[in-house]
Amino acid sequence: MRNLATIDVALDEMLVHLAAIVIRLSKPELTRTPEARRALAQSVHQYAACAARSTDPRVHELKTQLEGTLKPALRIIAIDGVKVS
Repeated sequence: MRNLATIDVALDEMLVHLAAIVIRLSKPELTRTPEARRALAQSVHQYAACAARSTDPRVHELKTQLEGTLKPALRIIAIDGVKVS
């Protein structure tokens, strides 16, 4: 039983490190092309699937952060210096 707990902790650590890599790769200058955006989305979805069974709160926080990278950036539009959206 102790071995299972050790494996679980090791998997959580791997997920934390994997999330750090995907977050670095999610920068806008690296995801300009549609192919790069699709690859990012696939990585985030695969991470979420792996994180679903984790009990580590760090893993779930990183999952939320990664899912946020898929949301489009909002822009403020102004006409003649007046914000319209």
